[in-house]
Amino acid sequence: MVSWKGMYFALALFLGSFFGSIFMLGPFLPLMFISPAWYRWITDCIVATWLTLPVALLEMVCGAKVVVTGDGFVPGERSVIIMNHRTRMDWMFLWNCLLRYSYLRLEKICLKSSLKSIPGFDNTKARSNEFAEKNGLKKYEYVLHPRTTGFTFVVERLREGDNLDAIHDITVAYPQNIPQTEKHLLKGNFPKEIHFHVQRYPIETVPTSKEELQLWCRQRWEEKEERLRRFYEGGRCFSAAGQGIVPPCKSELRVLAVKCASLLYWTAFPLGMLALLYLYSFAQWYFAAMIVFFVVQQKIFGGLELIELACHQYFKKQQKFHDTKVKIN
Repeated sequence: MVSWKGMYFALALFLGSFFGSIFMLGPFLPLMFISPAWYRWITDCIVATWLTLPVALLEMVCGAKVVVTGDGFVPGERSVIIMNHRTRMDWMFLWNCLLRYSYLRLEKICLKSSLKSIPGFDNTKARSNEFAEKNGLKKYEYVLHPRTTGFTFVVERLREGDNLDAIHDITVAYPQNIPQTEKHLLKGNFPKEIHFHVQRYPIETVPTSKEELQLWCRQRWEEKEERLRRFYEGGRCFSAAGQGIVPPCKSELRVLAVKCASLLYWTAFPLGMLALLYLYSFAQWYFAAMIVFFVVQQKIFGGLELIELACHQYFKKQQKFHDTKVKIN
């Protein structure tokens, strides 16, 4: 049975993202063709504002408690985050951790495709076990076997551009209930506690060759399996101290202020946009035009991110051409 908390959670996220895309992101779309870098910075800020909403809903409305232990994050550091999956919703719960370290604006998520289409950890685990049998690997009980190809590709490319300072290995666990899919959230089955254990590896300590990097990644997952085994068979906590070695950038009082502001803003904003649409014809025309634009660009180009990527590549080629011309002159 659907609960009021689940309905409120889903409706608040949908209305916020829907009206935010049209009335907050929409006006800045022309900037993509003029300055992709500025467009990306502005949209990152807008999206980060929305990302505080699920954090606020989970903790203030649904009563989830967040515990972060381990190394934490160094402000401003360029990092690749690797994390185990106990549920399809882990990626969203991670925002509760990143908010405390001011990482929301810069975060980008890469998910295994299997997590998009297969319902539940158990079914995905079955595929992980098949992969282990096929490749002669040990079967895991608490984690899925990592597919190291994507990890090595990302790390190698970031290293080539000197854009990587560290790798953060996050282990996530749920001491009590574990909601597996969006349907569980609609029924009000929200996690009562979410524990994150963070281990930071400076990039200088990480292997450089592809084979060694793949082995390094598998070793981290072996450690996760053992760490989670101790968690679930022991006291259901990662650290007796119950806090991270590197303290969060934001105090819990500041986090509370951000969550309160987020709830107020994202509750008032959709209502304000509905009123605008009801009262003014120009808002209705703009709304209709944006809906048509988003549908058409999705069908023709496959998504705004592909258009943005093409703009970045065009401006990059133009800059290279200009630099070459200056050198020749």
